[in-house]
Amino acid sequence: IGASLFASNIGSGHFVGIAGTAAAGGIAIGGFEWNVIFILIHIDKWEALKVSSKTNHGCKRFGGQRIRIYLSVLSLFLYVFTKISADMFSGAIFINQALGLNIYLAVILLLMITALYTVTGGLAAVIYTDTLQTVIMLVGSFILMGFAFNEVGGYEKFQEGFMNAVPSVTTNISAECYEPRADSFHIFRNAITGDLPWPGLVFGLTIQAGWYWCTDQVIVQRCLSAKNLSHVKGGCILCGYLKLLPMFLMVFPGMISRILYADVVACVDPDECKKYCGASVGCTNIAYPKLVVDLMPNGLRGLMLSVMLASLMSSLTSIFNSASTLFTMDIYTKIRRSASEKELMIAGRVFILVLIGVSIAWIPVVQSAQSGQLFDYIQSITSYLTPPVAAVFMLAVFCKRVNEAGAFFGLTIGLCIGLCRMIAEFAFGTGSCVTPSKCPTIICGVHYLYFSIILFVISCIIIVGISLMTKPIEDKHLYRLCWSLRNNEEERVDLEQDDWVDNNNSMDIEGNQQNDSINTHIHTHQRLFLNALVSSIAEPEEEPGFCKKAVMCFCGLEQKKAPKLTPEEEEELQKKLTDTSEMPLWRNVVNANAIILLCVAVFLHGFFG
Repeated sequence: IGASLFASNIGSGHFVGIAGTAAAGGIAIGGFEWNVIFILIHIDKWEALKVSSKTNHGCKRFGGQRIRIYLSVLSLFLYVFTKISADMFSGAIFINQALGLNIYLAVILLLMITALYTVTGGLAAVIYTDTLQTVIMLVGSFILMGFAFNEVGGYEKFQEGFMNAVPSVTTNISAECYEPRADSFHIFRNAITGDLPWPGLVFGLTIQAGWYWCTDQVIVQRCLSAKNLSHVKGGCILCGYLKLLPMFLMVFPGMISRILYADVVACVDPDECKKYCGASVGCTNIAYPKLVVDLMPNGLRGLMLSVMLASLMSSLTSIFNSASTLFTMDIYTKIRRSASEKELMIAGRVFILVLIGVSIAWIPVVQSAQSGQLFDYIQSITSYLTPPVAAVFMLAVFCKRVNEAGAFFGLTIGLCIGLCRMIAEFAFGTGSCVTPSKCPTIICGVHYLYFSIILFVISCIIIVGISLMTKPIEDKHLYRLCWSLRNNEEERVDLEQDDWVDNNNSMDIEGNQQNDSINTHIHTHQRLFLNALVSSIAEPEEEPGFCKKAVMCFCGLEQKKAPKLTPEEEEELQKKLTDTSEMPLWRNVVNANAIILLCVAVFLHGFFG
């Protein structure tokens, strides 16, 4: 679980984006990864509530369909804007630097390899390959870090060299555009003049981290696949330990790349940049790939190519799997309420193909956004669109007075405010230090991390205000969905029932459990999972032809029909899948590790602050 959480989050976008932003501005970008640790140790709180994601919790917590559909559609848009397109672009950059292939040809080749085992293997294949790829990523990255520090002569020479790393071609451009920042080796930077101001890093980034790590479907799927609550906690803590590493494996090597290849990585003249990387706004994105291609010996260069491809495919497989689930269960079932399992599987596969096409078309925008710094682009889009979701989820859990009307209008008004900023930024262009954006200061002058804080506060005020002016939700609908009612054992009357019925009747694990605290998606996932689980003991049907086998394999459909479970078997499986009890020994082990992890994180923030 821990390895899969880490690998699903760390894609080639991190290697390229974090190293690139570090080459441009120093170590502060490493604080983005460390901030996550304080959120990771709280994910199990949602497990204790027996909720799984923003769409599922929203459906049970508020009722109605409009919030659930809104959140699913928003997630799919974010997958396109910040995940799929960014990961494909960053992976293609690496292949372009290493092999000289056209960037779009590289994207197509990567997608073909990734799709091969994603659509045929499902979630289990994704998690097992994540674990292997995490090992490859860590080993390869540690080796490259060693070569990089050896090349510059140690940490002290590294600090000195970075502050003097300027390009030779500067023409008449202002020195502030190409000289390293004076605060390059500080995480916490000036609240007004800093490129990543410390209040934004501490508070604004926490809002984004809360949205991603507590509500994102990719992360939720990994946690739900754990055997018990202790495994969820242990996986999250292991992921937290692994999140300590990007500062050393990505940030420092990116900065060293600037020292070794200042004319290329730190280029500032638009014509020079265009020649080196095809983007006039800057070439910091090629910092990590160039370090690999030029510094590593032949055999190890191949290993690092594997690292980048592994991280790319790991992220893409996770996203494709989760996007397919969101589309089929939250959107397609509204159009086709009586769709069979086979139809849902096929619809999910086709939707992935559409998602890929849109993402490829978006790559040129990613290439030139935020002065060519990929990670800043990803974080800025997240800051504009996700704070209202984080506000709704937090208030839904901790404030039982919040109702559906408040949540929906908080989401929609917050989205409108965020879209105004995002659309204006793309319309006027994000610009660069050499050619600043023409976007009016009143719209684009506020740093995106500060904008995230402002939007979060506005959303909270709207949600609470409208909820207080409208009818509250009765407690009988909120048992085990709010923190104050988390331990209530009374039967809950759900506001919303499962709206997809398995018309194959191969297995209906809901039975009389509709009012249990487990949510709609888990019912559906359990049904699909248990069908696969018991299919091995079913009697085989007539052998299908080759073409039918190929189609069935692509769509992830079983060749055998699962037998119907008895009510006693269904009840026993339901208990296992919803149990959140822990063994005292392992509860103490994971809690102790959580405290140790927090202490290490606080120390590192203080040391590099």
